[in-house]
Amino acid sequence: MVEEVLEELHQSMSDTVGAIKREMSRLRTGRANPSVLDGVRVDYYGTTTPLSQLAGVSAPEPRLLVVKPWDNSAIGDIEKALLEANLGLTPQNDGEVIRLTIPVITEERRRDFAKQAWEMVEQGKVSIRNKRRDGNDLMKAMEKDGDISEDDCRRALDRVQKVTDEFTQKLDELGKAKEEEILSV
Repeated sequence: MVEEVLEELHQSMSDTVGAIKREMSRLRTGRANPSVLDGVRVDYYGTTTPLSQLAGVSAPEPRLLVVKPWDNSAIGDIEKALLEANLGLTPQNDGEVIRLTIPVITEERRRDFAKQAWEMVEQGKVSIRNKRRDGNDLMKAMEKDGDISEDDCRRALDRVQKVTDEFTQKLDELGKAKEEEILSV
């Protein structure tokens, strides 16, 4: 029973780290990264559709993103969605592809992005601490119900803390890596 709770806790914390990682990938770093466009939704024939389902996105150069629609009739809708997404990028449409030039980011703006990355890490840590609290509550409830002994409960609480420390460290490493990526010119 304790193992099941720990496995569920591990999976839940792993999902949290994955979500933070995906969220961080959307932060601009000054280099072209197709994941910046992951959140863009296009109104395509009355249906809100993710950009990735309507076009191929590539980064042929360090400061350029190219969006190649699979259906050229959707190019106007894609361009409109890119403008409405408020990415700070101006699409250039040539009728075949849309080019997005990534502007040079100032040092101050880089620091703002790094700060945003650390705020995301902190949100992840709060989520992980909440999951730890829930796991601890479950262990204590099992002890109270007589399902596990007091010693088993203490050992389980220690294991919950170790899992929590492991995922907190992963978030810190993720934050450091993203900060380094953002601040490098």
